[in-house]
Amino acid sequence: MHLEGSCHCGSVRFSVESTEPVPFMRCYCSICRKTAGTGGYAINLGADHRTFRILQGKRHLKVYRAVIDGRESTGQRHFCGRCGTALWLYDETWPDLIHPHAGAIDTPLPIPPQSVHGLLDSKAPWVQVEGKPGDARFAHYPDESLAEWHRRHGL
Repeated sequence: MHLEGSCHCGSVRFSVESTEPVPFMRCYCSICRKTAGTGGYAINLGADHRTFRILQGKRHLKVYRAVIDGRESTGQRHFCGRCGTALWLYDETWPDLIHPHAGAIDTPLPIPPQSVHGLLDSKAPWVQVEGKPGDARFAHYPDESLAEWHRRHGL
């Protein structure tokens, strides 16, 4: 699925092809929650880095690398330096993948048949985990990847 995205102020625009465009996995880790979260979680999509294009505003991009257990993460969290919108995550450890934030996507996204709630061990105390009965919930990382979830659901 072709995705178009942008920041809130319109300074940065991008496009990418995604085989994992259903916004189903809510991440409650402190990094996602604090850098891109709404409702105490963030939703990342899976996309093909080889198709990724910055259409406008490269000069406005900034990168944040979280410190995890005293070491700088290889994950590069890109955001707009003008308005602060979290845009995508790229990690050179998996060079074919890029993870745009669902909140930055302007293309209408499919409605997920269910949600998966991950890294609940990092959830802020004020956050109430919402969702449908039967939604999968994990204290740490979910049992399957974005791609595996999409395949299992025939998406």
